[in-house]
Amino acid sequence: MNQPPPIRILVVDDHPLLREGLAAVLEHCPDVELVAEAGDGAQAVMQYARHQPDVTLMDLQMPVMSGLEAITAIRAGDPAARIIVLTTYKGDVQVLRALKAGAAGYLLKSMLRTELLDTIRKVHAGQQHIPPEIAAEMAAYFGSDALTAREIDVLRLVALGNSNKSAAQGLGIAEETVKAHMSGVLAKLGARDRTHAVTIAIRRGIIEP
Repeated sequence: MNQPPPIRILVVDDHPLLREGLAAVLEHCPDVELVAEAGDGAQAVMQYARHQPDVTLMDLQMPVMSGLEAITAIRAGDPAARIIVLTTYKGDVQVLRALKAGAAGYLLKSMLRTELLDTIRKVHAGQQHIPPEIAAEMAAYFGSDALTAREIDVLRLVALGNSNKSAAQGLGIAEETVKAHMSGVLAKLGARDRTHAVTIAIRRGIIEP
């Protein structure tokens, strides 16, 4: 009986060492073939168009064009594109954004050696794959109030070390308004203080580190 052709893979990550590590894992698997690599989202879109891979492994945090932007661009050209997101963070907000953009799978980089090949095969077969620990984190926060766009703006400036006064000047609003937004952020995130709020927001993918 003829063997099916190998699953053709595009790897997208801005760290050469991680791409090398993925290539090393994939080369030992006969039903998977690495056909192209890319170091940022813009390259990913070009390489996808050129090689038409069966499955794309996509980092989220990249220069030039982010992984989310690349997923959106690739799926606009090929709605059937199968994309697995690779990330260091198990932020529930990032997961939701990636899934809304059209990603079919989600993997923490710490899971690559143990779950990569199984995830590739599932996604190639048309299944969606989200590791249980990420799904559990999403469920834990699903009912919590989402931050408003303005609250996220304030939190980003606080994460950069700005005082309430500096944040107010940067956003063109009153200092008291910034304080009110921060109070809302602390309550919604269940944070003890500003530093704790920033830590939670980064872990959940609300803001980037």
